[in-house]
Amino acid sequence: MTEVATARRSRITPEREAELYLAVLDLLREVGYDALTMDAVAARTRSSKATLYRQWGGKAELVVKALRHDKPVPADEVDTGSLRGDMRTLALREDDCTMEQNTALMRGVAMAMHNHPDLRRAFQEHLIEPEMGAFRRVLQRAVDRGEVRADCPALDYLLPMLIGGFASRALLEDQPPTQAWLISYLDAVVLPALGVPTA
Repeated sequence: MTEVATARRSRITPEREAELYLAVLDLLREVGYDALTMDAVAARTRSSKATLYRQWGGKAELVVKALRHDKPVPADEVDTGSLRGDMRTLALREDDCTMEQNTALMRGVAMAMHNHPDLRRAFQEHLIEPEMGAFRRVLQRAVDRGEVRADCPALDYLLPMLIGGFASRALLEDQPPTQAWLISYLDAVVLPALGVPTA
């Protein structure tokens, strides 16, 4: 049974999958999560609804996988030889315009998660947990190089610090983060908390 399901899922080519994900994100920006339907995705992508359900199971999984596909390379694939270099490179993965678009998109999805437990579960499984794992590996490299103490209490709070920075920028200042702001935040808050020199 599992082999049959896997065979069915493999019919969509990577190019077609990328095209579908792009259409899902476009729809998400246009109508928001609540109003996005599998019917609308099927119509926009000229797919059958049955194919969409067979491949992704439902709207929550499809949306989260589209969000994950749109993300730059995983954090742990960046290795500049220093934690500061890694963090700066990660901060510059997206230009200011892309960050503005993605911040608005993620804010809408975050609000929808309060009312949709399936979306929250999919988001946790496919975005939060892999991202936390990738950042843990980045930090472990820094510990192995001797840049960060293994008992540094801030090690467990890297992702919350980053998410908190994004959230406060959007909520308190009503502005999306920019590359310059991210670099400044890393040097003023995140790296000092980890005991990493920024000068």
